[in-house]
Order: sequence, then C-alpha cells, then structure tokens
Amino acid sequence: IKNHAKNVELGAFQVMPDHINGIIILHGNEIKNEPIDQRDDQRDSQPPKTIGQQRFQNIGKNPISSIIGSYKSAVTKHANRLGIEFGWQTLFYDHIIRNEVAFQRIHQYIINNPMKWKEDKFCI
Repeated sequence: IKNHAKNVELGAFQVMPDHINGIIILHGNEIKNEPIDQRDDQRDSQPPKTIGQQRFQNIGKNPISSIIGSYKSAVTKHANRLGIEFGWQTLFYDHIIRNEVAFQRIHQYIINNPMKWKEDKFCI
C-alpha cells in the first residue's frame, strides 16, 4: 500500500487466517494552495506510473475506501494469476484513531492478535 498511495504510512499490521488488521496513517492528502498550472507542470514531469501505482490512482474524497478497494483489487488479481481461490468480504471496518492512547491500544491489539487466534470463534 505505501508503495502505491502517496502520503501513506503503514503502522502495525497482521495477516490473520481469515482477516487482516492494520493501521494506515495518512499524511497531508489535501491539495496544497499552489497555482493550478504549477501542479500540472509537476504532474507532467513525473515518471510513468507502474501497473501497481495505476491501480491505486483514485484516492480522492474517501482515501481509505480507495486505498482498501485498490489493495483488494491488486491482491485478487495477483492471487488469480497464482491460481489461489479466495474471496474478500464486501465491506471493511474502519476507525479513526484520535489520540496516542487509542493508537497504542489498537497497535497492541493488532500485535497480540495472532497469539489469541486459538481462542477466536472462527479458528478451525
């Protein structure tokens, strides 16, 4: 994700047997107050986007939805190329982390989640 979406940093994340938990940190996704023609000049001087970057191109009014949708699309296409069958749940759960205490609590939950997997009702 961080290689395909601008101004994005990944916090803690875990791939679990039936879901993924992660923290996505967004930095400065608003357009700066610079002249439009200057932004256009900068865009024209950028190197061509890779296929992966093109999949992550629609980050706009709802960047989290766009990032997650693009991620799910890219992973699905890669899995299909490898012949791996799986399906994503339609929606995802997101939560805005508003302070350091909440960040640390969620971070610890994500890090500790694998150790609690055997207690999960979906563990087979």
